[in-house]
Amino acid sequence: MKNYRDLILWQKSVELVLDIYKLTEQFPQKEFFGITAQIRRCAVSIPSNVAEGFGRKPNKEFMRFLTIAMGSLFELQTQLFISLKLDFINQEIHKIVYSDTREIEIILKTLIEKLKTNRNSTDKQ
Repeated sequence: MKNYRDLILWQKSVELVLDIYKLTEQFPQKEFFGITAQIRRCAVSIPSNVAEGFGRKPNKEFMRFLTIAMGSLFELQTQLFISLKLDFINQEIHKIVYSDTREIEIILKTLIEKLKTNRNSTDKQ
């Protein structure tokens, strides 16, 4: 891979951000500086940390940024659940967006595990 933009993880994360922005446009105006801003911030954090981590060397640093992205993803999942409970989104929309976050979660976990395995094999040499 030449750059972070080649990563499926980054591409899917950016798509998620766009979907989150469209979704939160429908949230109550009184929540603009509340949960709307927080949801957007943690969504943007996911591809941003993937990109920043990609530029770091060695892979240990990249893994650190991927784990930060994972934390932001879990935060987003939680906030989406809260939004569902507050009736800001309906069950159907929640299911779709949550499914998208789970797909990214699996890709993130797989990449982190692959980097750990590569690091462990390098450490043994």
